[in-house]
Amino acid sequence: MWCLELLLPLLLIINDASCQWNVWVPRDISAMTNSCVVIPCTFMYPSAVRPYRGIHGIWYFGQPYPQLFPPVVFKTRTDIVHESYKGRTKLLGDLHQRNCTLLINNIGTEHSGRYYFRADLGGANMYTFPDYAELKVLDQPNIDVPEEIVSDEDLELTCYAPDNCPDMTPEIQWMYTDYLPDPEFSSDYLEESNTAVLSSTLTFTPRPMHNGQLLGCRVYYPNTTLVYERVISLDVKYAPRSVWVNVSSEVMEGSSVVLHCEVDSNPPPRISWMFGDQELLWDTASNVTLSLDDVTPVQEGVYTCIGDNGYGLMNTSLYLAVKYPPREPVVNDSVTVQEGTSLALHCSTQGSPAPTLTWLKDGELVGTITADELSVLEILEITPQGDGQYRCLAENEHGRASSSLNITVEYAPVLLEESKCTVVREGVQCVCMATGNPEPTIEFYLPDLNVTINETDGRFNFYTHTDGHTSTGMIKLREKGERVDNGPAVNVHCSIYNMYGRESVHLELQQEKKYMMAVIVGTIGGVAVIAFIIAAVRYVGHNNKKENGNPRQDVVLENPALYYSAVKKDKQNLRKKVLKTELLGSKFNSILEETTGEDGDYQPVGSMAGLERQELNYAALEFIGTRSREGASGRGDDGSNYTEIKAK
Repeated sequence: MWCLELLLPLLLIINDASCQWNVWVPRDISAMTNSCVVIPCTFMYPSAVRPYRGIHGIWYFGQPYPQLFPPVVFKTRTDIVHESYKGRTKLLGDLHQRNCTLLINNIGTEHSGRYYFRADLGGANMYTFPDYAELKVLDQPNIDVPEEIVSDEDLELTCYAPDNCPDMTPEIQWMYTDYLPDPEFSSDYLEESNTAVLSSTLTFTPRPMHNGQLLGCRVYYPNTTLVYERVISLDVKYAPRSVWVNVSSEVMEGSSVVLHCEVDSNPPPRISWMFGDQELLWDTASNVTLSLDDVTPVQEGVYTCIGDNGYGLMNTSLYLAVKYPPREPVVNDSVTVQEGTSLALHCSTQGSPAPTLTWLKDGELVGTITADELSVLEILEITPQGDGQYRCLAENEHGRASSSLNITVEYAPVLLEESKCTVVREGVQCVCMATGNPEPTIEFYLPDLNVTINETDGRFNFYTHTDGHTSTGMIKLREKGERVDNGPAVNVHCSIYNMYGRESVHLELQQEKKYMMAVIVGTIGGVAVIAFIIAAVRYVGHNNKKENGNPRQDVVLENPALYYSAVKKDKQNLRKKVLKTELLGSKFNSILEETTGEDGDYQPVGSMAGLERQELNYAALEFIGTRSREGASGRGDDGSNYTEIKAK
């Protein structure tokens, strides 16, 4: 700064050439508080002007014009100065040498401002120069920070300390640099317009982690207590380096879910939530929350959070799974098919997790269980047994649903084994049973008479009935026909048909076993009843004898027991004895009706009309020496005694 001594001769030469009032001072000069500052100053005046009684000078603060009464900083004629400058100012230059350099000690921030110099050469030769030196008093050093600090780009920070005090030289030191990656330091000394500035430059490459970190510059004067510090916070710009969202989650249908997204970047990014190509929400912030209420399965999918701050872009996605019970399965329509047709039944549904599909026929499992949203049940060459309801059941851990269809199988008639002719009380009854779909039509054909019996023919008590796919036809033949091997000859054909086929079969004649059983049971029952009645009569008679005091001689039987005859094969004798025993016939008929359970048009089986050609065993009772009552006893044709017992 003391190069001013070298410049003064040059300035004088210039002044002589111009011969004008002029002054040179630094436009800007700075100093630290409580230190000192030297304001270099050189003035000129016209050569024609002769100083009168010497050259004097005055320094003003703030204003150049005396009439405005600016504070006097320094005055050569007197010691009268402004209160704030008393004892602080000193003129370092020689006014006769046109050097007006001013020293200010122990300056404070209140001394910051413009300083003007006024030359007084005596008489009317006084001139206040309009040029000024602006002093900046600093309480902390300056740090030159770029307008933008970008991550991963080299950064230079420069700290400045003024060196305009001849008695003190500053030193600069950087603070909080330990965390910086490979910092570099350099110093420089700048002199401009007779002012000096000491600088220190810090060079490093910032990272996103350095955003918000503190850096400091310390200026101090050795051998003094003067220390000045400035701390800055690094504003490091960087692209989004992380985007945090919820982890993929599962929610139930109808519930609510909150999706949260946080983006680490500087400046804060524009955050947007995307569902596919649709932008659901956006905001310029460090985090954004997306709320979904009453979630449905259509909202299942990938949600992406995108952060963009102009320095870069980053995104992160999550998968939202919506759980729900199976929907009602979609199945084939109900169908009618012909026997032997092959079918493929499809069942499809939706559910989360994927449901299991089960095919049921009339409540029974068919096919295999499929863990998928589609199941195909293949039925090859369907049979009549395949007719029925098919239900597809979809299940998962959240519920179940089902749908049904009906398969109707149409097939040619099939004769059932119950078809036959049997001997009944009025003749022969022929029954023809067949199953088919559509329900078969039944006709009877009598080859011997060349007669066809159907619904339009009322003969032979023709009767038909349909139950589901089963048809039943029945006729009654009152004529027995000719005997063949001790049995009636029956020649009946049954014809069954529908749109898919016709079949004709000859019906076999079968004996009714229940009638034989009825005869045996009736016989045994009749004998037991008669024996009970006889025992009761004897008991009553014996008691009457004792009560009358005239004991009656016991009946002496030549044969002392009640005889039960063996089965006789002489049909004529048996027939006579049975006719004499009406009670036995009546009891037999009652038992037979209870056993067969039949009624209607049939005659009692006790009549011989239906038994002429059957061998039957009868029981005969013989009594010896018994006392008969009038109208209740007699003698048979063969000389045996008998008693008639009639039921009232």
